[in-house]
Amino acid sequence: MHTVATESLTEARTAEALSHPESAEIELPAVLHALSDPIRLKVVEALAAGGERTCKSFNLPVTKSTCTHHFRVLREAGLIRQRLEGTTRLNSLRRHELDQRFPGLLDAVLRGAGF
Repeated sequence: MHTVATESLTEARTAEALSHPESAEIELPAVLHALSDPIRLKVVEALAAGGERTCKSFNLPVTKSTCTHHFRVLREAGLIRQRLEGTTRLNSLRRHELDQRFPGLLDAVLRGAGF
């Protein structure tokens, strides 16, 4: 049986697990670090096409725990937004916020990577 306290704790953990930096808190070194990994760069490139995607939809050649790590780095750097739908995390690129904070950066990185 669930209690109100248990449900509140679960909601708090979920909110904490999906915390995102505010637009003004996104830092260039964190963004560049996140984009320095080929797996994460591939995720960003795919999300740049638009829309939301589940973590599984990327079919990345890494273990589940490594995949989780990559998405956490991208989220904490401010590159992606994740939201829960049931037990699934949906990912989207924070394109507008990134373009406002660092004009032209994302396009230059994706172009330089050949995407």
